[in-house]
Amino acid sequence: MGDRAAKDALFDAFAEVARALASGRRAEIVDVLAQGERSVEQIAAEIDQRVANTSHHLRAMARAGVLRTRREGTRIVYMLASERIGDMWAAMRDVAAEHVAGINELADAYVGDRSALEPVSRRELEARLKAGDVVVLDVRPAVEYAAGHIPGARSVPVSDLRRLRSLAKDTEIVAYCRGPYCVYADEAVRQLRRRGFAAKRLEDGYPEWKRAGLPIAVGAGQ
Repeated sequence: MGDRAAKDALFDAFAEVARALASGRRAEIVDVLAQGERSVEQIAAEIDQRVANTSHHLRAMARAGVLRTRREGTRIVYMLASERIGDMWAAMRDVAAEHVAGINELADAYVGDRSALEPVSRRELEARLKAGDVVVLDVRPAVEYAAGHIPGARSVPVSDLRRLRSLAKDTEIVAYCRGPYCVYADEAVRQLRRRGFAAKRLEDGYPEWKRAGLPIAVGAGQ
């Protein structure tokens, strides 16, 4: 039989990872960093928190082994310690959506009515990209596109959709962003439809596309 105190210490150490994500802001940080590395200031802006508060969260997450850092001049840049952290966050999110009462109502309050936003599956989009009969828009911030994107997608942050004036109105467009609870793609589809485009949204987002083993590209080429 193993030592009880040793087992307690082992399982307490396992639980440190869960404690590192034990707030909504820290979960949101992982959601952001699943798109690519960011500086403290960039993360603070994304989660709408003060830099000091954001730094506190980041340091605690790094101590628990969830995040890694590198220095870029005077800035500290944070990233997920491995892709498995993103997998863990996705699993936590999906379990909550399936088993926690009220999650769907909270999600609806945040993302709004999606009933008119016809989703496109990952496999359907993959086939249409191969056929070349669709324009794909990555509407995340450009820094996230550069860190990784769907091959052939154009980087058009949702605030820059006016750049699409040259597209023919019968062009079919699919927009994607960070995942199933990201509203950038929803907003892009609504704007594009108001302008007469045939626009749809990917069923989830770039992290799910990557996690499914589908092709990805890096760099700011588009």
